[in-house]
Amino acid sequence: MSTTRTALAARAPRTIGVMLAFIAALFAFVLMTAGPVAAAPSADGDPYRVSGNVQLDGEPLEGVHLTIDGPGGKQEVETDANGQWKVSVPEKNTTYTITLDEETLPAGIAVVDPEDDTPNVKEAEMGAGGRITVNFFIGEGQRNVTSFWDQLVQRVVTGIAFGLMLALAAVGLSLVFGTTGISNFAHAEMVTFGPVIVAAFSGLIGVGTFALPIWVAIPVAVVLSAVFGLLLDVILWRPLRRRRVGVVQLMIVSIGLSLTLRYIYQFFIGGGTTQLPFSTQEKLPLFGVVKMSFVDMASIAISIAVIVGFALWLTYSRTGKATRAISDNSSLAAASGIDVDAVVRVVWTVAGAMAGLAGILYAYYRPGLKWDMGAQVLLLMFAAVTLGGLGTAFGALVGSIVVGLLVEVSTLWIPSDLKYAGALVVLIVILLFRPQGILGRRERIG
Repeated sequence: MSTTRTALAARAPRTIGVMLAFIAALFAFVLMTAGPVAAAPSADGDPYRVSGNVQLDGEPLEGVHLTIDGPGGKQEVETDANGQWKVSVPEKNTTYTITLDEETLPAGIAVVDPEDDTPNVKEAEMGAGGRITVNFFIGEGQRNVTSFWDQLVQRVVTGIAFGLMLALAAVGLSLVFGTTGISNFAHAEMVTFGPVIVAAFSGLIGVGTFALPIWVAIPVAVVLSAVFGLLLDVILWRPLRRRRVGVVQLMIVSIGLSLTLRYIYQFFIGGGTTQLPFSTQEKLPLFGVVKMSFVDMASIAISIAVIVGFALWLTYSRTGKATRAISDNSSLAAASGIDVDAVVRVVWTVAGAMAGLAGILYAYYRPGLKWDMGAQVLLLMFAAVTLGGLGTAFGALVGSIVVGLLVEVSTLWIPSDLKYAGALVVLIVILLFRPQGILGRRERIG
């Protein structure tokens, strides 16, 4: 027994080294030795900038609130005493949406443009110079006001779409925890893996050797994400399970793997934001209230179809039933004749595929691919899993919908920069009253 443990201990560093070498080789092959593609500063050495003026009859308006949306997320700014505003942005050669909050204008004053139905919203494309100047025409007129209930409906629909996307990732995270006991922090990088492969095979990053249509690149990325999840189990997690490594040590290994993968992504794709094809489509009004693009509608349809298919597989297939049995009691499942290792391999494969797909949909939701995008929603994934009930796949689905709704609807009352924090605060409050989660069983605690 001592000899066996010594041999396994000797092979462990070599196993981890082989895994890291494989990951590096995989990205070197896919991205064709592309170097970092970081955003360069503009000609005068300053960051890329979006700026403008807000004036009324030549007089500056101070304290007017504007929101700039684009690569890197939303930014909010107010005009200074000279009526001027500016923000630094990470990318050029892309489109930014600038929205002026008419509620912050003086009474009886509005943004006016007879040829534009939404004059307080402008889209501007930044060219090679790295500068955009956006000015609004201010005058007396009737404001384009969206009622609270219309905003609520829009936020609810957006929250459901975000929750469904989050569920794809959280369900895989919950399955892995239920069958292996691993709190896999590297699941965030499995989410990022999908859009990275889409961008690579679409010719958006790397040297452009691959230039597949997006409708081909996405299925290829999902398949490779499944293979990636399987390889992680075969190369790293299964050897550690056989050594009976404790859950705390496994969690620390997952944190180290997460950091390693994250900075491998940054090395190859740079620190900027890359837009996937069709990510800037115009949003169309539906039912007179909700505005969605075709990509948004396709994202919701794909999420629902995949989740329904997954639920049917987990409920009625032999492997799905075995997965639920292992999540309930792995020792009893093994004693009853279930091949635990084979089921766990399937779980890692399914989790990898769903995480990759979730990452692709999230790249359209943000919008844009970034090297740390998975880490941005990692806490929300854990929140969804914990809220729904640890180790229960259907609980992760319910928890994700709740978290998605909380994230989006909360922006009606709190700044958008705090929307993720608001969801986590509500999570804490709910767990104070039901610590086992929504669908969890009380005996799971401890």
